[in-house]
Amino acid sequence: MTESLVFLNGRMVPESQASLRIYDMGIVLGATTTEMTRTFRQRPFRLLDHLGRLYRSLRYMNVDPGLSREEMERVSEELVAHNAGLLRADQELGLIHFVTPGEVKTYAGSAAGQAEPSRPTVCIHTFPLPLHMWAHFFREGVHVVTPSIRHVPPQCVDPKMKNRSRMHWFLADRETRLVDPKATTLLLDLEGNITETSGANFLLVRDGRVLSPTLRNILPGVSRQVVIELCDRLGIAFAERDLQVHDVVNADEAFLSTTPYCMAPCTKINGLTIGDGKPGPVFNRLMAAWSDLAGVDIVAQVLESRAG
Repeated sequence: MTESLVFLNGRMVPESQASLRIYDMGIVLGATTTEMTRTFRQRPFRLLDHLGRLYRSLRYMNVDPGLSREEMERVSEELVAHNAGLLRADQELGLIHFVTPGEVKTYAGSAAGQAEPSRPTVCIHTFPLPLHMWAHFFREGVHVVTPSIRHVPPQCVDPKMKNRSRMHWFLADRETRLVDPKATTLLLDLEGNITETSGANFLLVRDGRVLSPTLRNILPGVSRQVVIELCDRLGIAFAERDLQVHDVVNADEAFLSTTPYCMAPCTKINGLTIGDGKPGPVFNRLMAAWSDLAGVDIVAQVLESRAG
């Protein structure tokens, strides 16, 4: 078979045949928890960490996916092995897991949230990782912009659950692109504290220490955890605290950590240069250590990637 496979509700199906019904609560209410893992050398990286977070999110949602974590791991490995066989040798995969409460039996418009869904929808699929999309991050650095839209307060939805209820990100991104079409949205909380971007944790460096927003307001990223481990290995101090735009403007360095490209230097915030406007020494040390860990020169892989 020359078509990628998708695991959907207990069956492996060709990608062209995988679809959700319109009354699935992931569509009706945006009630979806999700994870994304990437491959290095076409093997999943930190899959168990991503699955651990997925199952913690499902417990928070009170949704039983009907698969044990071990079964989910086995199916994921099987899917990656098949779909990676359709790639070029220089390509990598993004591996997506998502679970919804399932399809409502009786649709009643705004009352759909009161209906009891049939069974959870469980989907695992992959896509060729479009590394070329992030090449400009390493050539120019990331410009982060803080729009007027604010982060969803943790009193409403705990940010430790990774989910797809993301209308606020859609609105914020549209506002950000009015400032700079290539910029990345960095949301503030209601008190003006730095939180995260739509797909990455935000970190800064001051006086040789890596500083992170507190976990009260952010997703505890798997890639952020890798940064913590690498900091420990390299003897770089790591701390969490409330941070504001003032702290970022006056930082020595700043960077993102995320699954697709691992890390990327932030060189501007709201049009103002961070540090000297170039990737800093702490970022470079961490990225080199991550490349050693992955067995891949991550920056070179992104810069040399091509579409298709």
